[in-house]
Amino acid sequence: MRIFKYIIAVAALLFVGYHSVYFQKLSEVRKAESGNDTDMEAYTRDFWDNKLPSSIESAIDVKELVALIKTQPEKAFAEHAHALGIGNLQYFMVKGEGQITAVNDNNVELLIGRGDGSFKLRIETELVYGNSVRDASGLLNMNAFKNTSEFNEVSAGLNKIIRKEVLPPFKKRAKKGDVVRFTGAVELNSRFLKLDDMEVTPVQLQIVK
Repeated sequence: MRIFKYIIAVAALLFVGYHSVYFQKLSEVRKAESGNDTDMEAYTRDFWDNKLPSSIESAIDVKELVALIKTQPEKAFAEHAHALGIGNLQYFMVKGEGQITAVNDNNVELLIGRGDGSFKLRIETELVYGNSVRDASGLLNMNAFKNTSEFNEVSAGLNKIIRKEVLPPFKKRAKKGDVVRFTGAVELNSRFLKLDDMEVTPVQLQIVK
């Protein structure tokens, strides 16, 4: 009889214990703790599909930008750059066309223009990180987000789209001598300008010939 009562007690304890414990994804716990109920993946996709195109359409030609910076740098930054706050790092959405002079592991080098006014830049094809595209768009305000983590998720999401959708078909075809039409984001330091070392984070890439 005692053994039977003991078995019943243990069974009851196990039953209560089982129904008192539950498991939840860590991401869901963090979301609940932060009060963040925004689907950032969906938000980023909507931004890419429906809002970023307006910034792409208004991108300045990279040859025009370089010429303007050389002659009127203050005007170039005032009229075409975007930045989150006060600082030397600012971002431009640029477009252009150039010929591939080298295909490297992490980037493709382009020659823009011809003759004395020509210059080189790099299209990033591997290490796409940072906030260049988000900030160059000029369409987002950090204060509109609940926290900096959420704001940074937009950058991470945009970079993921670029790595998965924009770059693979380009990298598969790109070769030396091809002419490429591109749109993308450029980061420039207004105090320490290096126009011969520009790197574009692409949002559109097209091999035209």
